[in-house]
Amino acid sequence: TDTRSYISSLVFLRPCVQRMLYLSVLVAFAACNAPPVPLDDILIEKTFVPEQCVRAVKVGDYVRYHYNGMFPDGKKFDSSYDRGSTYNVFVGKKQLIQGMDKALVGMCINERRLVKIPPHLAYGKQGYGDIIPPDSILHFDVLLLDVWNPEDGVQINTYHTPSTCSRKVEVSDYVRYHYNGTLLDGTLFDSSHTRMRTYDTYVGIGWLIAGMDQGLLGMCVGERRIITMPPSLGYGENGDGSDIPGQASLVFDVILLDLHNPRDGITVTNQKVPESCTRKSIAGDFVRYHYNGSLLDGTFFDSSYSRNRTYDTYVGRGYVIAGMDEGLIGVCVGERRTITIPPHLAYGEEGTGTKIPGSAVLVFDVHIIDFHNPSDNTQITVTYKPETCDKQAKKGDFVKYHYNASLMDGTDIDSTHNYGKTYDIVLGANQVVPGMEDGLMNMCVGEKRHVVIPPHLGYGERGVTDEVPGSAVLVFDIELIDMEEGLPEGYMFIWNDDVSPDLFSEMDKNDDKQVEPSEFTDYILRQVNDGKGRLAPGFDPYRIIDNMFSNQDRNGDGKITEAEFKLKADEAAAHDEL
Repeated sequence: TDTRSYISSLVFLRPCVQRMLYLSVLVAFAACNAPPVPLDDILIEKTFVPEQCVRAVKVGDYVRYHYNGMFPDGKKFDSSYDRGSTYNVFVGKKQLIQGMDKALVGMCINERRLVKIPPHLAYGKQGYGDIIPPDSILHFDVLLLDVWNPEDGVQINTYHTPSTCSRKVEVSDYVRYHYNGTLLDGTLFDSSHTRMRTYDTYVGIGWLIAGMDQGLLGMCVGERRIITMPPSLGYGENGDGSDIPGQASLVFDVILLDLHNPRDGITVTNQKVPESCTRKSIAGDFVRYHYNGSLLDGTFFDSSYSRNRTYDTYVGRGYVIAGMDEGLIGVCVGERRTITIPPHLAYGEEGTGTKIPGSAVLVFDVHIIDFHNPSDNTQITVTYKPETCDKQAKKGDFVKYHYNASLMDGTDIDSTHNYGKTYDIVLGANQVVPGMEDGLMNMCVGEKRHVVIPPHLGYGERGVTDEVPGSAVLVFDIELIDMEEGLPEGYMFIWNDDVSPDLFSEMDKNDDKQVEPSEFTDYILRQVNDGKGRLAPGFDPYRIIDNMFSNQDRNGDGKITEAEFKLKADEAAAHDEL
C-alpha cells in the first residue's frame, strides 16, 4: 500500500486520532524495512519428545542421529537420510560445529528438534565451500537414534523374577533362551520368537558377543530381563553387515528357558517316601510308574496319566534314557520324586524333533506304582495261624478260601467277600495263577496269609483286561476256610475198601460180557455214595467217570470188555483209570 496516499486519507479524522495513526504507521514501516536482528545463540524447537527419556545426551557421549540441513528459506543443503546412514560422532569434543555440539546436549532417544544456528556458531564468515555461503544461518531437523558413552558397561533391568530360583547362570553353563533384539530407538533387528526356536549356547566362554555373555550371568530359569549394551560390547564399529549398523547400542529382551552344565548329573528333589519301604529298586528290576514330563520352564511335553497307563520298563539296563535309568534306582513302591535330567543324559542336542527341543533339560514328576525282579518268587507272610494245624494243604486237595486282591499301590482288584462265597479250587490243577498255588500250599484251615505275587507268577505282561494291568505285582490277603483231602497224584478215583474180585461182573448188570457207559457210571457213583470209593474232589464227577471209561475202552468202540478191563495197579503205564 502506498504510505503517503494512506496518510492523506486520514484528513477526514479528528486531529488527535490523525496523530496516533500516523505514528503507528511510521513505526510499522520502520520495522518492515529494518535489517534482521542477528542470532546471539542457537534456537531449539522440540518438535517431538518421547514419553519416557531413560537417558539424555551429555558432553562426551557418542551419538547416532539423522538430520536434514536447510537454510532459513527452506533450501536443503545436506541430509543424512540422502546418504542412507546416520551421522555418528562424539558430543562436546569439537568434532561438530559449535552450535550442533550445544544443540545435541540433553536430547533423548527418538526426540526430534528443529535447531537454528547463527553463523558464528556454524561456519562463520568463511562458509563451507560452495555449499554454505559466509555468514549463513543454518537450520537442522535432528532425530536422535542412539547414545552411549565409552565408560558404559552392560545395563541390566530385570522386570520379572520367578518365585523360586534354585540355580543361576554361571560361566560355562549352557542356556536356552528367547530374545527380541532392537536398536536403542526400538528398531527390531532380530528375534528368536519369529524363528520359533530358542537360541542355545554356552555362556562366558566367548560364543556370544561380550555384552550378552555378561548379561546372561546370574539369570534364573523363567526370569525376564532387558540387557542393554554399548557397541564396544556388541558389534562394534562395523555392525553385523546387515541389520545392525556400526557403533550401535543393542537392546535384548530376554527370557531364560533352560540351563545346565555339561558336568551336571541328575538331581532328585521333592521326595515323598512312604513310611513303610521294605524294598528299594535295583538295576535289573522291572518298574511300573506314572510320570508327568516337562521342560525346565514348565512346558509340558508328555504324561503317562493322559494315556491312563503306567510306563513299564526295566531299569539300569538301557531301556530308557540314561537319566531316567539312574533316577529310578533306589525307589520304593508308592514313592514320589522329581527327577531333573540334563540333555546329555536325555535326548541330547537333537531332542525328539517335535515335543522335546535339542539340548533341553527334562523334569519328570514320578510316582512309583510297583516293581519286581524276574528272579522274584512268591512272597508269603503268615499273619495268623491256628494253634491246631494237623492237616496242611497239598497238591490235589480241594480248598476253599477267601481273598482280598489289590495292586502294590493299594488299588483294589477283587474280593470274594463281595460275592458272599469262597473261591474253590483243586491245588496243582492249574486253576489259579502259579503264585496263588504257592501261597495256598501247606496252609491250615483258619490260617491267614499275605501273599505278594510277581507278574511272571501272576497274570504276566498282558494282565487281565480292565482288571489287572500288564506286568503288575499282585497282593492277596487270603484265609483258608475249608479243605478236602485230594487223591494221590495220578488218581481220579480210589477205593476205600478192598476191591471186589468180581468187579467186572458187578458192573456188567445185563451179563452180556461187556460194560456200557451207563453201567460204568452207575456203578462208580454207587460206590462213591456207599463210601466204598472216592472221586477226586473239586472236579465234575461225570467228566471224571467219562475219562475213566475212555481209559478202559482200549479199542474205543464205546464198550469195555473183560479183556480190556484192568486196575491201575496192573497197568504198565500210568494213566487215570480204575
